Amino acid sequence: MKKTVFSLIAICFVFNVLAQTDTSQTYYKSPTIPAFNLAKIPDSSVFVNANLKKDIPTVFIFFAPDCDHCQNATKEMVSKMEQLKNVQIVMVSWMDVSFIKQFYVDYKLVNYQNITLAKDPAFNLLKYYGVHSIPDVFVYDKKGKYLDHFKSKIPVEDIAALLK
Repeated sequence: MKKTVFSLIAICFVFNVLAQTDTSQTYYKSPTIPAFNLAKIPDSSVFVNANLKKDIPTVFIFFAPDCDHCQNATKEMVSKMEQLKNVQIVMVSWMDVSFIKQFYVDYKLVNYQNITLAKDPAFNLLKYYGVHSIPDVFVYDKKGKYLDHFKSKIPVEDIAALLK
């Protein structure tokens, strides 16, 4: 009986350790917005850190234009944009510019001054954040300090609550 109880405790301990947040990612070690060099959509102009507005929260959303989850999450985000009107949103993809431009047009993102779409041509931000699933969302406060990470969705209410 003692062996069984000990085994159960050991198994629970192992699962607890495995379930912990992965703090090996770079954004945990240096929790400020990293340097980046992106190609802005629709004109492919250069978009870098200096282009971010000061004293405004920033949300990075990694997406693929052909991903159903990303499309649905973007529709939902746009429908609730009032909650994120004071947040700068940088949507980043690695796909061909023509696909990103079509996404930009289809979801009428030109109508939202706080949304910037961009391509990460060198995959630097994707590597920095260790993006493996999409949409992948990283939230920073108005001072550029990392706050939270959301996988596989764009939780508008959670982001808005985090930034209050």
